[in-house]
Amino acid sequence: QVQLVESGGGLVQSGGSLRLSCTVSGRIRGRLDIGWFRQAPGRGREGVSCVTGSTGWINYKESVKGRFTFSRDTAKNTVYLQMNDLKPEDTGVYYCVAAFREYSQCTLAGRYDYWGQGTQVTVAS
Repeated sequence: QVQLVESGGGLVQSGGSLRLSCTVSGRIRGRLDIGWFRQAPGRGREGVSCVTGSTGWINYKESVKGRFTFSRDTAKNTVYLQMNDLKPEDTGVYYCVAAFREYSQCTLAGRYDYWGQGTQVTVAS
């Protein structure tokens, strides 16, 4: 079992920045893809970014490229999502997700077995 705990959400003005953190713990046996999904009010969940456990390759949703940066600190078992130039359409609940996979590239559309509790990000216009 893998546990994910997010932090770092909040309310910011359009153009502002936030950094989300996700601490990973539990029985980690094998390669773990870790990602960030979000859910806006009245909409389904969508993948924002992920890192591939086997290769370190990072994927981004097209609309956040150049604004969001995914990073990880393996010593702290923590991943981060630095979000700059935030827009009102980035508003939503952000979830840290994880899955054991051996592929060379993580996916923003596939199933993830482990989810954090979510953290609210609100961007005011």
